Amino acid sequence: MATLHRESIPTGIPGMDDVLCGGLPANRLYLLQGDPGVGKTTASLQFLREGIRRGETTLYVSLSETREELEGVMLSHGWEVAPLHVYQLNVGESPHDPHADENTVFVPAEVEFGERMDALLAEIDRVKPQRLVIDSCSELRLLAQTPLRFRRHLLALKEKLARRHCTIILIENPLKGGDVLLQSLVHGVIEMQQLAPLYGSEKRRLRILKMREVRFRGGFHDLIMRRGGVVVFPRLVAAEHVRSFAPGALSSGLPRLDALLGGGLDRGTSTLFLGPPGSGKSALAVLIATAAAARGERVAMFSFEEGMHTLRIRSAALGMPLEEHMAAGRITVRSVDPAELAPGEFAHAVRHAVEDGQAQVVIIDSLNGYLHAMPDEQFITLQLHELLTYLRQQGIVTLMIAAQHGLMGPAMTTPVDVSYLADSVMLFRFFESGGSIHRALSMVKKRSGDHEATIRELVFSAPGVTVGEPLHEFHGVLTGVPTFLGKSGLAPSSNLGDPLTNGAPRAP
Repeated sequence: MATLHRESIPTGIPGMDDVLCGGLPANRLYLLQGDPGVGKTTASLQFLREGIRRGETTLYVSLSETREELEGVMLSHGWEVAPLHVYQLNVGESPHDPHADENTVFVPAEVEFGERMDALLAEIDRVKPQRLVIDSCSELRLLAQTPLRFRRHLLALKEKLARRHCTIILIENPLKGGDVLLQSLVHGVIEMQQLAPLYGSEKRRLRILKMREVRFRGGFHDLIMRRGGVVVFPRLVAAEHVRSFAPGALSSGLPRLDALLGGGLDRGTSTLFLGPPGSGKSALAVLIATAAAARGERVAMFSFEEGMHTLRIRSAALGMPLEEHMAAGRITVRSVDPAELAPGEFAHAVRHAVEDGQAQVVIIDSLNGYLHAMPDEQFITLQLHELLTYLRQQGIVTLMIAAQHGLMGPAMTTPVDVSYLADSVMLFRFFESGGSIHRALSMVKKRSGDHEATIRELVFSAPGVTVGEPLHEFHGVLTGVPTFLGKSGLAPSSNLGDPLTNGAPRAP
């Protein structure tokens, strides 16, 4: 879509100008619609505050909220109140009352609509704003009493304001589907929505329904409202983030594990760790993270389930210096609450870790928690595909952990099948032998090259993590109850080498 050469003005809402591909075209009329409580007033105040910051004159026309209520909103976000001009439309005074101050008061059902528009234009001429917010169209509609009258006067207001070089936002609390006639009058329509999941906090999102003359990013974009205002997280489009990177492989730090991986984890690829809970997926991911950090690389971990305290204790018990690398800033760990997370916010956090934090390894632990953060579970594969494509194009080594339902046997299932999205898949299993429970590890898929087709034992002990020799003497390890084909039972250390040498043979 071609872009005309028209001045764009920043909105002052983080992420919004990215959605608008630069900002709002200046001196036009826009509709900001959404249900009560979604953040329309806060977003419009941010729009005015950005104008004040840039030295512009602004005006907020309120038909539904008092000045005190608006000041309360601003103070709750830590904003200064004084520079904002407010034209308040309250109850009980006439626009021609000589004793009325600049906070004029009226009742929609009692006062002629034309007089109110004239009074509003007089106030605009007095203040001469470059940014104007009118809150709300619902009150103006009641004041007009008929749709035809409302449309006629709104057209006249639009024409008169256009000559005054003013950018206007109309706030609307729409009925189902919105007012099509009103949407046809304005230059652009921005819709804000609030979703109420069965559990967890509400989810908010935004989309551009219409925007003349300029390009914009279509679809829904997640947003949050916090102290400081509304923040929009533009939908990730991987095709917009392509860069070159040097090929190579990331070593795990364990020779036998690297052999199983076919030389290591290739840069610009994603690997799925798949297995039952407790089979060692997270611990092996931390091992790879600390090995990368020891070489000076940066790692970003996003933990959906495991608490920080537990993660530190377990890593220390296995001899992995996670705490040391976190203190040095080489590894960052962010605990994520899926009940409070918007998917767009998570994608933004990953982008921040890669682009600003210079992370070269990203770990998502686990996809089960990521799934629960999705408002529409059927779209998880599309969102994850976009995120993995972005990471692949940045040359990032991505580790994803997914817990299967069940512990042993062939009847284990996954909550969502994303194995086809990953470039590599590593399978973790429990199996029984000699009256003990053991762990097995195998690489079942690698798009970027060859890998071992063997199954190796995985052992966690106080000295560290150990990967054993291939289990050639067993058949059916992945079923959980293998058949021993050798001469003697499996001893916990018979095939493992020396744990103190990380799986490498001890020197004689």
